[in-house]
Amino acid sequence: MKYEDLKIIDELREKGSISEEEYQREKEKILNDQGNAFNNAGRKPLFGLEENTYLMLMHLSQFAGVIIPFAGFIVTILMWTTHKDANANVDKHGKNILNCMISYAIYAVVLCITLIGIPAAVALSVLYAVFVVIAAVKANNGEYWKYPLIIQIIK
Repeated sequence: MKYEDLKIIDELREKGSISEEEYQREKEKILNDQGNAFNNAGRKPLFGLEENTYLMLMHLSQFAGVIIPFAGFIVTILMWTTHKDANANVDKHGKNILNCMISYAIYAVVLCITLIGIPAAVALSVLYAVFVVIAAVKANNGEYWKYPLIIQIIK
């Protein structure tokens, strides 16, 4: 199976459909997936989802707070704590997400204390939403992206 996948991406590279960088990234994914078949045997499944999809949903779960107050925080913690011991990437992304949520909550409270800070708090919330989307997309692509301006509370 992996040889077929390698052949396909090699043909795409030769046709110019993908760049050399994309080829190398996909080749590494294919080769690592084969090697991880043995390493993943003892892992719990991530609710039946692939790791990248699960990590993306962890990042996007922060938006649940828009619908139900504190739901984004609770859902993220549940997703993180249920799989943090079984999967190092879930633990890494979960800590990053929680540090981000706590940091930006602190920034928002500090900004809202002052009248002039309310427009800045609104701008901060827009930036936060953009950062969540960026992190989710990167997680879905198998990349780790550290949120900007976060305080490392959970290490």
